[in-house]
Amino acid sequence: MGGPGTIEPDGTVVVPSFRLPPSDYLSEAAKKALPRTPSDPEEPMMRAVAAGQAGALRARMPQLMAPRIDALKQMYKVTTQETEIAGVPAVRATPAGGVPQANRTKILLNLPGGGFVMGAAPGTGMIESIPLAGLAGVEIVSITYRQAPEHVYPAATQDVLTVYRALLKTHKPQDIAIFGCSAGGLLTAETIAALVRDKLPLPAAIGIFCASADARWGGDSRAFGRPFQALAQREDSRAYFKDIDLSDPFVSPIESPATLAQFPPTLVITGTRAFEMSAAVNTHKELVKAGVDADLHIWDGLGHAFFYDPALPESREAFDVMARFFTRHLNLQR
Repeated sequence: MGGPGTIEPDGTVVVPSFRLPPSDYLSEAAKKALPRTPSDPEEPMMRAVAAGQAGALRARMPQLMAPRIDALKQMYKVTTQETEIAGVPAVRATPAGGVPQANRTKILLNLPGGGFVMGAAPGTGMIESIPLAGLAGVEIVSITYRQAPEHVYPAATQDVLTVYRALLKTHKPQDIAIFGCSAGGLLTAETIAALVRDKLPLPAAIGIFCASADARWGGDSRAFGRPFQALAQREDSRAYFKDIDLSDPFVSPIESPATLAQFPPTLVITGTRAFEMSAAVNTHKELVKAGVDADLHIWDGLGHAFFYDPALPESREAFDVMARFFTRHLNLQR
């Protein structure tokens, strides 16, 4: 174990090298699943963007994730069907036995994670949606919003608004919830800011998972997350945001207390080894300060998007938390 660090005049702490064992609070499955190699400073997604191969890698993702998605369908007894909503590609996930009668007017809109580069409804969207559809007994529609580098901000927000307007033609706003992980979590927050701006009715609840309402992903965890995940070492989402000012309140809604005060009930989920943890905690703090009904759940010792691994007991715990939250705010019958 290293000795005490030194503190520079500006408050920066210089931390000596030290050993960080797995958290005592992790399940044995989670301990075995922890990374065994150092993080890649240039993760495959960003290498593909730099090489002009993002589209090719994106096209392969659903196939690469197919075994995991098939396992999730069996585990949670859910069926999926590709569709399109107002011209936006989508996949519907529903309980295999059908949606309970009391829940048939309700719907959850999923915005898949993937760094605004690799997000797709048939891939990451199903990893996020299938467990929740099964546990909550509700229909979930996941969309493939436009991705970088082919498309840049605000293309994704525009696609979500297009789909949301279409859903408002068939559902009451109090029967709709929106959620997403990583880029999809940030996009969820950006969508609410856009809905407030456009004076559209807000959904009943939202989930900001593995993310925050701050596109700068700042705070302590951005620094101490470096050994765990390469995402902490790069300029997040720059392929999508390009030269946009990340302090723009429609990019980082955390910048507008007036907008935050209008957020619907919000569930925030993260892990202590996730690069976004500080930003997620700060988002929850600011939401509560603004008077919003907001919940924060943090899993010790786990990293970014940890619930993408369906084998972890902690993943089931996280999806249970999500299901209870949306059940409460949409009056679902489970």
